[in-house]
Amino acid sequence: MTITQLEYVVAVATYKSFVASADKCFVTQPTLSMQIQKLEDELGVKIFDRNKHPIVVTDIGEMIVEQAKSILSKSEQMQELIQSEQNKLSGDFKMAVIPTVAPNILPSLLDSYSKKYPNVRLRVKEMETNQIITALKNNEIKAALLSTPLEDSSLIEHPLFYEPFVAYMYKDEPALAKRTINPEDIVFERVWLLNEGHCMRNQVLNLCGENIERIQAAKAYRYESSNVETLRRMVEKNGGMTILPELATLEFTEEQSDNLRYFNDPEPVREISLVTNDYFVRDAVLQTLSDEILALVPEKMRVQKKNRRVLRIKSARL
Repeated sequence: MTITQLEYVVAVATYKSFVASADKCFVTQPTLSMQIQKLEDELGVKIFDRNKHPIVVTDIGEMIVEQAKSILSKSEQMQELIQSEQNKLSGDFKMAVIPTVAPNILPSLLDSYSKKYPNVRLRVKEMETNQIITALKNNEIKAALLSTPLEDSSLIEHPLFYEPFVAYMYKDEPALAKRTINPEDIVFERVWLLNEGHCMRNQVLNLCGENIERIQAAKAYRYESSNVETLRRMVEKNGGMTILPELATLEFTEEQSDNLRYFNDPEPVREISLVTNDYFVRDAVLQTLSDEILALVPEKMRVQKKNRRVLRIKSARL
């Protein structure tokens, strides 16, 4: 029995396909199949039912897969221990970031991190929350930077900072006459929203109330964006208003900043965390990532205050 064989077993259990698993493991399909067959012969059991499509894990196979995950985790932990004792961080580290956080954190993070920890090769991908959850559970990525809480007991959340939401409005919006606003000042018919699938969309719905979708459905036309920058431009070119995370506004011009309004207490915020799965062991790398990310956000965001309200990710109607 080898670590490589266990990696192949976990891959097939995850992707339910020898071809897809071989691709993910960067080996040929015959090589992967042969190694799994050798392991099955050694153990005297069938781990997979190959007669079904997609491939099904047998009952005994389920137990073997769980043990394989545990052994692989311990193997990684051993490597982590050695690196820690040698005061050395190295190797690939795959992580994901949600699209509404990535533009405000990644450019500076990748630059600063690579200079401080040149032996750690960050492999970062933008993914939506549901995709990230699946990737974490399948051990395709080691960590993710996203909005929490996820309400998933199989994932471990490490809260980093609390980012306020702000309203960005066209110059003719009546609410601009106020210094600060309430959710009731948001005109539902005139709000530009992110597409479905973005956790920030649900947070905005939970801020404004469920009626916003019903009211918007009656509009003569509607446009939903896939990124925050487009929301800003839609307001500037077509009027109306939108809700933005504060980090997306830090480089606004003076004129743009004049059209921003903060919310009264309890101030709506989103909790941003580094999230890992149950098998995560590279704590030293995670700590360095946490430190570098926190250095990029304003100090006021690093502590959750009593006058803030963390908006839920799931829609209130779910």
